[in-house]
Amino acid sequence: MASATSTSRPAKPAAVKRTITNASYESSPSTADASPNESPRHSPSTTSLSSMASDAAGEKVDYGKLVDTYGNEFQVPDFTIKDIRDAIPKHCFNRSYVRSMSYVFRDMILLATTFYLWHNYVTPQIIPSKALRIVLWAVYGFAQGLFGTGLWVLAHECGHGAFSDSQRFNNVVGWVLHSSLLVPYFSWQMSHSKHHKATGNIERDMVFVPRTRDQQATRIGRLAHELSELTEETPIYTFIHLLGQQLIGWPNYLLTNVTGHNYHERQREGRGKGKHNGYGGGVNHFDPRSPLYEAKDAWLIVMSDIGLGVAISALVYLGNRFGWSNLAVWYFLPYVWVNHWLVAITFLQHTDPSLPHYTAEQWNFVRGAAATIDREFGFIGRHLLHGIIETHVLHHYVSSIPFYNADEATEAIKPIMGRHYRADTSEGPIGFIKAMWKSARWCQWIEPSEGATQAGQGVLFFRNRNGLGPKPLKTSS
Repeated sequence: MASATSTSRPAKPAAVKRTITNASYESSPSTADASPNESPRHSPSTTSLSSMASDAAGEKVDYGKLVDTYGNEFQVPDFTIKDIRDAIPKHCFNRSYVRSMSYVFRDMILLATTFYLWHNYVTPQIIPSKALRIVLWAVYGFAQGLFGTGLWVLAHECGHGAFSDSQRFNNVVGWVLHSSLLVPYFSWQMSHSKHHKATGNIERDMVFVPRTRDQQATRIGRLAHELSELTEETPIYTFIHLLGQQLIGWPNYLLTNVTGHNYHERQREGRGKGKHNGYGGGVNHFDPRSPLYEAKDAWLIVMSDIGLGVAISALVYLGNRFGWSNLAVWYFLPYVWVNHWLVAITFLQHTDPSLPHYTAEQWNFVRGAAATIDREFGFIGRHLLHGIIETHVLHHYVSSIPFYNADEATEAIKPIMGRHYRADTSEGPIGFIKAMWKSARWCQWIEPSEGATQAGQGVLFFRNRNGLGPKPLKTSS
């Protein structure tokens, strides 16, 4: 059942109007708590859909007519991070290592119990039908993938300092949990921190940075001005792209920084000279020399690699001891599901036809954090995945709030965000899955709105060549 903040589905692709309902109509180093206070002054009563907003000095800036991918007029956020933090009840910031660890134990018990039941009872002696055993082991992989993703999310809490008041305790728990899932804990923690500090900034964000118009044109071998004339992509192409994204997107990101920014030459220590995203580009999460990090953090990258080494050694031992075909079903099938959910969740938190991106000149922390969206995945999302899907907007403003307080904190910030709070909760879990296809079809590259003024040229929206939403800009070059 859709919540009060669900959005209506567009009726016609070409000229659709989307209503993003919101509260105004209804109701540590690794975290964003150290966020820069570079956000406009609060002036909610003087801002309208004409895209007038205040800059950092409080001066009014006319962005022209900004139009998102649904064809709705867009307003640049003008509240402050202080407004957000002041609205959240103080107890929401409280963290309990006992409560947090209880969820770790719960998820481990679910993993162990499921393995015990399948290993002992889904056998040829008890279930003679091979076809039925295959189906049941497929169910095992799906269920273990959800439980494993739950542990992934708890390690993510550790990385943000939301797990307990002790950062050392957080790092020990996070390192163990993430290493067991073949995730380089400290390496990811640092790059993920940079993602939070630059969300929506096309030159600094670290994940799911969309292509610009020129980059998209280069990718498909056409000039930028031809994009408005190109015909529709085939659905089979979209499907293949999504399949590749879901199967290998996460390891590809760790190995090559795919979907991250590619401005490594700007790395302040010069570590990015001659390096670029892609295989052989020297940008990854495993090399202490990677431009994703500073020299002082090299030992943390090594610690992450050691954690992976221990986990891989354990897997090799188990494979040799019990057989690699067994290990493939016991561990690697759930592992693929964990990666799938991780990529799907992150993709849909930052990719939606209603969301903007910003150039470096127009970006600030408040605007970037508002360029995220909450979704709904029912019981699985709220209980097995610890609410990471349903409370992501709040998470980008204050990442140290533990997940079990995030719902209350989310409700508290909705009145401050007003129309800028976005949530697509229609159809619940089914809607979440459908959103993957919709976002892949609607969100192909970003460009300014046709009616944007000089300042508005730095506020970019998704466009596509599938005839969905506003047509791409027509340019002469």
